[in-house]
Amino acid sequence: MRYSALTQRIAGDGAAAWEIHDRALELREQGVDVLLLSIGDPDFDTPQPIVQAAIDSLLAGDTHYPEVRGSRGLRHSIARRHRQRSGQAVDAGHVIVFPGAQCAVYSVVQCLLDPGDEVIVAEPMYVTYEGVFGACGAKVIAVPVRPGNGFRVDPADVAARITAKTRAILLNSPNNPSGASLSLQTWQQLASLCIRHDLWLISDEVYSELLYEGEHISPASLPGMAERTVTINSLSKSHAMSGWRVGWMIGPQTLAEHLVNLSLCMLFGIPDFVQNAAQLALDQDLPEVTQMREEYRQRRDLVCASLAHCPGIRPVRPDGGMFVMVDIRQTGLCAQGFAERLLEGYGVSVLAGEAFGPSAAGHIRIGLVVDRKQLADACRRIALCAMDLLEPRRA
Repeated sequence: MRYSALTQRIAGDGAAAWEIHDRALELREQGVDVLLLSIGDPDFDTPQPIVQAAIDSLLAGDTHYPEVRGSRGLRHSIARRHRQRSGQAVDAGHVIVFPGAQCAVYSVVQCLLDPGDEVIVAEPMYVTYEGVFGACGAKVIAVPVRPGNGFRVDPADVAARITAKTRAILLNSPNNPSGASLSLQTWQQLASLCIRHDLWLISDEVYSELLYEGEHISPASLPGMAERTVTINSLSKSHAMSGWRVGWMIGPQTLAEHLVNLSLCMLFGIPDFVQNAAQLALDQDLPEVTQMREEYRQRRDLVCASLAHCPGIRPVRPDGGMFVMVDIRQTGLCAQGFAERLLEGYGVSVLAGEAFGPSAAGHIRIGLVVDRKQLADACRRIALCAMDLLEPRRA
């Protein structure tokens, strides 16, 4: 039977990246001791007040069709929180709620890009971006970054790739997988490019609440950028709500109306009891959220300190997020080969950097998604894997 061309555009290296994670799950089912560091799923429980809010909402009968764009209460809370953190003047009319940031990115791209349009994306990039842009027929123009510069994008490299076909730039700060964040000066230079060339900017800020060094900048708050910037965010990482599927976009009201039309034929909103819990998450200053953020910071510091002086490997200290990239090139293996050897021989599951783009070749991504005791054990196993690879050369 014949399948559409879409099935090929949404496949590729990004989709294949998860094969090692699937293999790790298979080994776990067989009883093998595997430390699962290959996926960015917080190991914390969702704070209890959020869970209780959902239960209360269910018991109150909030199980009917929701408002397609998201409840006014939740959209108001999202807009208020964004105003407080960025200074951008937005209200509920600029917000559309989606089942997760992933769905928000997909939907936004469908409303901004046509087949043949070019979109500039700094790589290493999140593995699903390839499929998202492929789905709408847009062409990804990758901007390589340098590991020696902490994986931070250079505006001059972006400028060099702008053509008559360029329609948008997508940037993720702090970045997944590298954890690199962009400074105000860098954002100002990128904003100038967007204005000069009349480009959309899609700003993926899902790790903005997990920034440990520097200040998070929302580029939509910069002069001339509100009308051309789409901000993507969610509660998955900051509030340990990955399974709740709550994300959103903040952008121009005209775009919001287009997204309502798309949602009508694809999503029809997310449940009210989930939205009511999400609104409480945004409205209350929950101590658990602060504690989770501090724990991620301590896990980052532990990994960087544990691997700093190990032969053959070098951690790249991230500004934020819940991952640490580790340079393993001196071991003589490619990242995929190292990741496979690490899983099969030492029981640690990580993703190979090549899955995120050529800039991350020779690096593995470690998820900070287990407690510090297990993370220390994982670092010990990673160091042992590297030393075992180097040992024959010493002999």
